[in-house]
Amino acid sequence: MVTERLEVLGVPVAQATSAQAIAEIEKLGTEGPPALIAYANAHTLNLASRSPEYRRVLVNAAVVLNDGAGLSLAGRLYGRPFPENLNGSDLNPEIARLAARRGWPLFLLGARPGVADLAAARLKAGIPGLEIAGTHDGFFERTDDGAVAGVIKGSGAAVVMVAMGNPLQEEWLAANLVATGARLGVGVGAFFDFTAGEVPRAPRWMNRLGIEWLYRLAQEPRRMWRRYVLGNPAFLARIVAERVRARSAT
Repeated sequence: MVTERLEVLGVPVAQATSAQAIAEIEKLGTEGPPALIAYANAHTLNLASRSPEYRRVLVNAAVVLNDGAGLSLAGRLYGRPFPENLNGSDLNPEIARLAARRGWPLFLLGARPGVADLAAARLKAGIPGLEIAGTHDGFFERTDDGAVAGVIKGSGAAVVMVAMGNPLQEEWLAANLVATGARLGVGVGAFFDFTAGEVPRAPRWMNRLGIEWLYRLAQEPRRMWRRYVLGNPAFLARIVAERVRARSAT
């Protein structure tokens, strides 16, 4: 179970192995209120630093998991290294396997039309016993949130994965998870695109080292350069400034 958390730029991030994270998610799926699971990387926390509303969503999430080299570096700078890099590309399939073991139907919400369908088919083919409750693309108006949540509730889903990017996916879950009737809501970013083969995944060794961002930057430089080339140094500067303030206060 997750017992330790490290506050990074105001957001408590679990300090856990992948096995501990899955155990915590299993517990959340069986006890207490519906639970939002989020991943935090440098981009996520840059957004949260600029948006008190988004930071509040992350602070109130049931569990926030560290994803990528930025969080690994932050842990070392705080003197409390994270046990593992819990990137969603590796952990989300484990959540799907957990759903299969527990008999929890899974709903996939987000991405472009058709992508969630293909991702669902590949997950079902690769994970024995996985029940797909339904899919829905992410291209709908916010005025339709209630109707989409109703579709998910009608499907009988126990777990809903939402692939809308930060901050929309976590904000959507914070506002609508209870209405979906699901026990667990997970913000999964580009996971559907990776699973469907729409976007190539970085080699596993890059994921283990937390430098998948370099691969994504090389694949999509025009879309990703601002997030990584500008965002990563900005995140590091925020961490250093926070550490300086903390030391000055002691």
